[in-house]
Amino acid sequence: MCKCTCASTTRLTVESLPLSANKRSQLLPGAGIRCSPWGSDLSQPRAPSPARRVPIAPTPPTRPVDMAKEAAEMSEETVHMIERSAGKDPEGALCPGDAKEMRAVVLTGFGGLNKLRVTRKAMPEPQEGEIKIRVKACGLNFLDLMVRQGNIDNPPKTPLVPGFECSGIVEALGSNTKGFEIGDRVMAFVNYNAWAEVVCTPLEFVYKIPDDMTFPEAAAFSMNFVAAYMMLFEVANLRDGMSVLVHSAGGGVGQAVAQLCSTVPNVTVFGTASSFKHEAIRESVTHLFDRNADYVQEVKKISPDGVDVVLDCLCGENTGKGLGLLKPLGTYILYGSSNMVTGETKSFFSFAKSWWQVEKVNPIKLYEENKVIAGFSLLNLLFKQGRGGLVKTVVQKLLSLYEQKKIKPLVDSLWALEEVKEAMQRIHDRGNIGKLILDVEKSPTPLMANDSTETSEAGEEEEEHEGDNDNKERMPFIQ
Repeated sequence: MCKCTCASTTRLTVESLPLSANKRSQLLPGAGIRCSPWGSDLSQPRAPSPARRVPIAPTPPTRPVDMAKEAAEMSEETVHMIERSAGKDPEGALCPGDAKEMRAVVLTGFGGLNKLRVTRKAMPEPQEGEIKIRVKACGLNFLDLMVRQGNIDNPPKTPLVPGFECSGIVEALGSNTKGFEIGDRVMAFVNYNAWAEVVCTPLEFVYKIPDDMTFPEAAAFSMNFVAAYMMLFEVANLRDGMSVLVHSAGGGVGQAVAQLCSTVPNVTVFGTASSFKHEAIRESVTHLFDRNADYVQEVKKISPDGVDVVLDCLCGENTGKGLGLLKPLGTYILYGSSNMVTGETKSFFSFAKSWWQVEKVNPIKLYEENKVIAGFSLLNLLFKQGRGGLVKTVVQKLLSLYEQKKIKPLVDSLWALEEVKEAMQRIHDRGNIGKLILDVEKSPTPLMANDSTETSEAGEEEEEHEGDNDNKERMPFIQ
């Protein structure tokens, strides 16, 4: 290959013509060694190649100025050919730098980990009222596992790009998008499609982030802290001296709840979590219990009257337990149903069992006991119920707390897009402490890069590992 820099496309084109050295010097005056497209030194004589000889009909002599014009036209044509083929390899496949396509995680169908793959998709462009974001980091939530299984109400059609939150840099603006500029650092909610290099989302779901907030922190901030804040303050009306029980206290929402409770004087936090997480989260939770222990009895030993707020992401039998722990005027809030996820794929038996164990609510009993039951879905609030303005107000309050150093997102680990299967395995096994983040610019580790981008054929092996909830090591599952 040629190791020097060629003067111009015109020089390359002219020097590749079968001209004498004298004619070439008339077209391209100047000294120095020049290179042909094949890397040979044209300042040195070389034998003509018989393979390149073609019969040429006699033509009238051409003046140097005419030949120069013809060479310039050929140069222009060459430039156009280069531009048309830019970003493609010799076979026409798109290269990573192609401006019209992007990498994205695609769910090809509902089911196990083998339904996920990384592929190239057409890059979206912002419509009216939308902002185009060059994604740096994406959040991974337990809800994403349920989406993968199709274990949600009215699941969308596949194939689809999962993910509901991301952070990055504003790359383009649609019309009617005041308040933002290209280059702004932002975090955003997305109605699917977040796990990609580029997303477009409505202006009302995009928020500028502080200069000292990293992109992984921003991706860990939006979903977890907004949900925690709205449940505590908008629904439960948390005040001085109250008590809160939160399940999965070591997860992203659980840690957000614990931090926000610390901003209110004299709030007691009870939490359940896997025992191996206790040391890491002990400072943020007042009383910790193992997730498999009889937490009802443990809470009553400390607080015989129960608690003021129960935040339940488990559902199933925990619904009745939570209601039983409520004090008069207490509030039970259901915001998830992770007990319905037991294996790699959707299980009708697990769903039926969890549903059967749910406490059947008697309104008269609620009236007699002065208890409140509520549900909370942040995504429905945003995308179905039109409360984006309320959420934006909450985000501003949370960013103020962040700037006051009162709260800080806890990031468990960073994963490349190609490692999404392993990241999902980790969150399924409850191995994370804080939030798992997909880092769009991160390169996969060699052990994980071998088959993560392709549809896996090891479904049985994946299912066997995914059902193991006793994993105590903070190490990702590697196929």
